[in-house]
Amino acid sequence: MPTHSFETAETFHPPVVRQISIFLEDRVGALLRLFRCFEGTEVKVVAMSVVHAIDCAIIRLICDQNEKAIEILKAERFPLTTSELVVVEVPHGHGLMSICSALLAGEVNIDYAYPLLARPTGRAAIAIHTQDMETAVAVLRSRKFAVLSEDDLGTGGVR
Repeated sequence: MPTHSFETAETFHPPVVRQISIFLEDRVGALLRLFRCFEGTEVKVVAMSVVHAIDCAIIRLICDQNEKAIEILKAERFPLTTSELVVVEVPHGHGLMSICSALLAGEVNIDYAYPLLARPTGRAAIAIHTQDMETAVAVLRSRKFAVLSEDDLGTGGVR
């Protein structure tokens, strides 16, 4: 009799990547101050998105060592939150269209998306935020897309 446990809906945890959202004042040099926090550390930024609002900006980061990045940012008193994303490799050709088509077929809405700066596996990848992570991962995997986890991101990045 097999001794391994079976994965059920209750134990299924899709491979997600945590995103760190930092709220910055709209001031000259604020983004530089943020990135200087990582100077001299091994933390590398593998993806970034900047969304400007009226008097602030939301900086979304994915780092190769998210726990360390969060500790560093909290020590520097940056206001932040975390959320989960699906990171998927973009196949050659019509990759973005095929990812969007797959998610549409699964009735998964994309709230926002942005590319990774580093290519941890050598291929382009995109981070996608959606309200239904489990369905997004299931749909993408059923269509043979490579869905990455945080462990996959530790091989690249930029400071």
